Amino acid sequence: MLVVGDIATDVVAVLPAPLAGGLALGTDTAVRIGLTPGGSAANTATWLAGTGTPVTLIAAVGADSAGDARLAELSAAGVRPAVARVAAATGAIVVLSDPQERTMLCDRGANQLLPVEHVVAAVRAATSAGSPRDAGGSGSAGDAGATGGAGGAAWLHLSAYPLFDPGSAPAALAALATARAAGLRVSVDAASAGPLAAAGTAAHDWLRGIDLLFANLDEARVLVGDPAADPVDAGHRLTRLARTVVVKLGSAGAIRVDGDRVVRVDAVPVEVVDPTGAGDAFAAGLLAAELAGADPAAALRAGAALGARAVSQLGARP
Repeated sequence: MLVVGDIATDVVAVLPAPLAGGLALGTDTAVRIGLTPGGSAANTATWLAGTGTPVTLIAAVGADSAGDARLAELSAAGVRPAVARVAAATGAIVVLSDPQERTMLCDRGANQLLPVEHVVAAVRAATSAGSPRDAGGSGSAGDAGATGGAGGAAWLHLSAYPLFDPGSAPAALAALATARAAGLRVSVDAASAGPLAAAGTAAHDWLRGIDLLFANLDEARVLVGDPAADPVDAGHRLTRLARTVVVKLGSAGAIRVDGDRVVRVDAVPVEVVDPTGAGDAFAAGLLAAELAGADPAAALRAGAALGARAVSQLGARP
């Protein structure tokens, strides 16, 4: 399994009251704060590794202490990092969260400099009997070094965040094109409603022809251009872009649309601590089950189970 996208350091502040009205402006607000590893793609890769799925993460970090720490955490979690070291600070995110919602203040940093040539080499290495050095040599931002690479990958999953940034979009598109050319199945997580809305119809071009699209309800509604769309209707309309569409509905569960077939599962009831990374974990659970040959309902349930684990703790990683 290949995962492509961002690595970051998360500073998570969990508010005791809803975000809307929960911040006392001009004074202090007592919150619970955690410094945790993050980045949507890195989160998904780590959750995948926790299921026992062999996974390589293709991404970029800075040549700094934060980059060293993030790579060490990935390796310790069982993720094979095919990660470029570039001339920028490792990405960082401030997450403001309450038990039901979260908002993020993002500095993508090194993620914006993900090199096209690094991504293409890493995907090719992972789909052949390649060695780690097939994924790149030593160098700087334009000629990045890499670690990782393993032959036999059958699936590439892309978190859409790199598509939203002009600096990293060419690398993300190259990942999709190289994976398709190699015969891999391809999935994309729609990632965030705001950037999708800003991308407009370009987002349709990015997603057209992929095997599996993950979107929450807000993202699905942005993609179909209807802020009141019913989840099932939105899912059906999005199958014009992707062969299979999964719409995540939070506490209402999730649906999967394949042609005329709709499968729905309930959410796993848990006490919600922090929703950060729930979608990343959901994607990992579903993908791991799919790769293991699970039927659509079982794969959805596996996604819901990992999503529930994610929201029951502080931070986005297992």
